[in-house]
Amino acid sequence: MYKVILEKPVLKFLEKHKWEIILDQFEKALVFLVNDPYENDLDIRLISWLPNSYWLRIWKYRFLYEIIENTISISFFKAGSRWEVYKNL
Repeated sequence: MYKVILEKPVLKFLEKHKWEIILDQFEKALVFLVNDPYENDLDIRLISWLPNSYWLRIWKYRFLYEIIENTISISFFKAGSRWEVYKNL
């Protein structure tokens, strides 16, 4: 099983959107990701310009994360709408 790390921008996003269905869907996605971050039925795409980085789409939002194999962890580093997450990367 992989360990999940939620960085500060993602925690702030989830706190802001805790009333929405996004939090529930994000928690369900984490269950799949911790077991196997590569083979699942989630809407995930590789971010070509960032090594080992992916985005997870939930509704109209993107959660950017990196898979760190040497520590067996998944680090979520940014979350927001499609237009917001790719700024300042």
